Amino acid sequence: MINRMDVESGGESAGEYDPFDIERTKSAPFDKLRKWRAAYRFQQAGMYPNGIPPLSPIPIGDYGISPGQLTTMTSDHDLSALQIFGGVKGLAEKLKTSLDKGIHEDDSNILDRRNVFGSNTYPRKKGQSIWRFMLDASRDTTLIILMVAAPASLALGIKTHGIKAGWYDGGSIALAVIIVILVTAISDYKQSLQFQNLNEEKQNIQLEVVRGGRRVEISIFDIVVGDVIPLKIGDQVPADGVLISGHSLAIDESSMTGESKIITKDDKYPFLMSGCMVADGYGTMLATSVGTNTEWGSLMSSISEDNSEETPLQVRLNGVATFIGIGALMVAVIVLIILLARFFTGHTKDEDGKVEFVAGQTNVGDAVNGVFKIFIKVVTFVGDAADGVIQIFSVVVRRLSTCEIMGSATTICSDKTGTLTLNLVKYLTIFWSFPDHVF
Repeated sequence: MINRMDVESGGESAGEYDPFDIERTKSAPFDKLRKWRAAYRFQQAGMYPNGIPPLSPIPIGDYGISPGQLTTMTSDHDLSALQIFGGVKGLAEKLKTSLDKGIHEDDSNILDRRNVFGSNTYPRKKGQSIWRFMLDASRDTTLIILMVAAPASLALGIKTHGIKAGWYDGGSIALAVIIVILVTAISDYKQSLQFQNLNEEKQNIQLEVVRGGRRVEISIFDIVVGDVIPLKIGDQVPADGVLISGHSLAIDESSMTGESKIITKDDKYPFLMSGCMVADGYGTMLATSVGTNTEWGSLMSSISEDNSEETPLQVRLNGVATFIGIGALMVAVIVLIILLARFFTGHTKDEDGKVEFVAGQTNVGDAVNGVFKIFIKVVTFVGDAADGVIQIFSVVVRRLSTCEIMGSATTICSDKTGTLTLNLVKYLTIFWSFPDHVF
């Protein structure tokens, strides 16, 4: 049997302490240090199959375990750590909660849990500013050509006709460019804000938890560590946690693991990950990690949703606008070439018989006529108006393209067992039954 005195005296063996304590082993020979290291690793491998000895619970505040230990246990699916913490029952005791009645409902208790373990929210990346949208709108090829042509036309007009009448062509081109940029930027910015509001509403799921011995409905953002949460088919797991009890509870973890295999949760696989969906069965879980302490929260806080998706009609209109813009520029170039040819052959003369050249105004004017982009924004305005009308009927539009799709739909098909429900009950006839009469 190995004892501590053997190691301290430079013996052949080590006791149940770290043999790499330099104060105790600095005088030992190098070959013995290697033996101690191999023996220690062999001992650790036998005690802890994963090679990592679990730490004892570290109290924090009024709770008997730290947020870091909870996060490590659930993310690693460490059953040995769960057993050291006393199983689900011991974990509930350390978190000051009841597996039957849940946590207390008082605000001070919930606030204290948020301060210690965090809230079930994660930082979201801010959307683009209006200035960013203006910069993106000004990168259009046609607008860049017009921005270059506007000052040239302005200078040529002022030199030819004076400042009172010479600014008309160049000024009108600059005004048209400004209008297009402003309309595009404001429209895109408004659409971005609308999508942000819809995403927040989509993520604000209402679910039931057990608090104070009764079921209450709260927002998913109000979940705290220690909450007892019932789960059923179709629910999203709102936080990382461990299974308390369940019947054929099957979880789809494809959103986190990438594998389409459905995992059945039981005593051998009790850990649940936030963001996964309940595929079958029902059960009850104990929340152990929330917000950015979960894998789902850290993943969602590192990405931002792309709200710049164009609708099918906008894609088609962009193609038409590009075609018209290229056609207008080609016509302008052809007109310029023709006028240059007429100028150099002496066919362009004024009333006094002098050769003159006025192709600059004609060329820029044709390019302005090719600005078709502003028409595309009509689609967005119409879509926003349709959203407002649809929301009156308590319908949330998550994608702008759905308005176009449903607006062009003429037939809705379903399979032979499919049903379309309105969640609406209509009473056609009511009967009151009495011993002698039926009304």
